[in-house]
Amino acid sequence: MSEIVILSGSPSSPSRTDLALDFIKGIIEQHGFKVTTVSVRDFPEGDLIHARYNSPEIKKFSELIEKADGVIIGSPVYKASYTGVLKTVIDLLPEGALKNKPVLPIMVGGSPAHLLAIDYALKPLIAVLKGQPLQGIYIIDKKINKENLSAPIEDENLLQRITIQAEEFREAIQKVQVIHV
Repeated sequence: MSEIVILSGSPSSPSRTDLALDFIKGIIEQHGFKVTTVSVRDFPEGDLIHARYNSPEIKKFSELIEKADGVIIGSPVYKASYTGVLKTVIDLLPEGALKNKPVLPIMVGGSPAHLLAIDYALKPLIAVLKGQPLQGIYIIDKKINKENLSAPIEDENLLQRITIQAEEFREAIQKVQVIHV
């Protein structure tokens, strides 16, 4: 069974980003993947502030990423980019931590004006860690229904985009597995 890691870059709880990631997790699990979700809120603040690369929590996370067949990274848009705490967590990963791994970027923003945050902020970060970024999904936060926790995505066009990206993610993982067999 393939293993997937979802990393939520949202410092808020509850958050629309987490709702979207949980929804996507359900779709990915239907494809037969084992999924582990990690939030930036799971790490001790001192480890992040003091860049403790060798803390037990950071080491455990690094090992989880290393074993993963694919990664999904989600973040709300802050100042036309991902959150600072997401960058802090990613900075603590070893160089090349995402090497040869398909990575699905997800961003949630307040308006279509920040649509390019995936292409100009998150994808370059993924590439620096040698990951293989997929197209990604930008979600306008008003399209996430916080009252419907089991199915927060109700917009048909958005559901279709998520379904397509989930399938492309599955295919990318299969291609990498074939290459490494």
